Amino acid sequence: MLVVGISGLELTAEERGWLQHPAVSGVILFKRNFASRQQVAALCADIRASAPRPQLLCVDQEGGRVQRFREGYAELPALEGFGKLHAADRDAALALAREHAWLMASEILATGLDLSFAPVVDLGRGNLAIGNRAFDADPGIVADFTRAYVAGMHEAGMAATLKHFPGHGSVLEDTHFDDAIDPRPLAELQALDLVPFAAGIAAGAPAVMMAHVKYPAVAPEPAGYSPRWIREILRRDMGFGGIVFSDDIGMAAAESAGGVKARIDAHLDAGCDVVLVCAPALVADSLRAVDDRPAPPAALLSPLMARSTLAWDTLLADARYDGARAALRRLEQGNA
Repeated sequence: MLVVGISGLELTAEERGWLQHPAVSGVILFKRNFASRQQVAALCADIRASAPRPQLLCVDQEGGRVQRFREGYAELPALEGFGKLHAADRDAALALAREHAWLMASEILATGLDLSFAPVVDLGRGNLAIGNRAFDADPGIVADFTRAYVAGMHEAGMAATLKHFPGHGSVLEDTHFDDAIDPRPLAELQALDLVPFAAGIAAGAPAVMMAHVKYPAVAPEPAGYSPRWIREILRRDMGFGGIVFSDDIGMAAAESAGGVKARIDAHLDAGCDVVLVCAPALVADSLRAVDDRPAPPAALLSPLMARSTLAWDTLLADARYDGARAALRRLEQGNA
């Protein structure tokens, strides 16, 4: 099962063809796909109308520097600001993180998408890719925020996705560009980086996104295509029964598996349910790569589809919407 990226503001003829492939079950949108709220809503409607089966429409709308849709949307502060507030007022920080989640999810649902890949529950310990995307360095504090954020997303009607399992925050390298190796033993990871994931699973998050990080003391391959991490630790030991996403197979750290087909086979064979193919240049090869695999179950992603139909007019009339926006602006000003 693939979730693919497209090139621009409208579907091309080739991309309409991709949507006919039985392995394509979703589309992920980026800044390159956004010009306005109205345009991206029309694009979502066109994707759904052009596909013969339900499509999971996704985006990374975390806040801070990872916010793909901006004009016409609330300016969402980076998660790090909540960690700073936590030191002064724990309850206020957790309540505000819940509002951030509800607001983010509500705007994305009103646009016509199903899912924002959130929250980041990696520890804030200096990773170049994570940076201020993390709530805090302390696993207990991140676990508290994870529970609050999952609750806020679920209140809006959106499924939460915990990322990047089993923890991307404690190594320096950015896996978009480099291999990343975390030498720590499993016991240390369980005591630290896995704590927020356990909290999110207990809170009912139905999806997890894997990291491309290698943990050689635990398994020889990166976690994203490691049966040890997915089938044994995540599913058997931690009791996760939801959907497992790969991270983008176009990232440099994924190339250790080989070419496009080798990457896809490695992730699916290890236990990933869905492979992200974010670069349109890789989609055609990816479709050929899965032609020899059985078609995925049609209902596999149904737990991640939007749980509510929300119109922008209804959202804008909700007093919680204005209140959440105002509270988040105050947080941003306090952290400036």
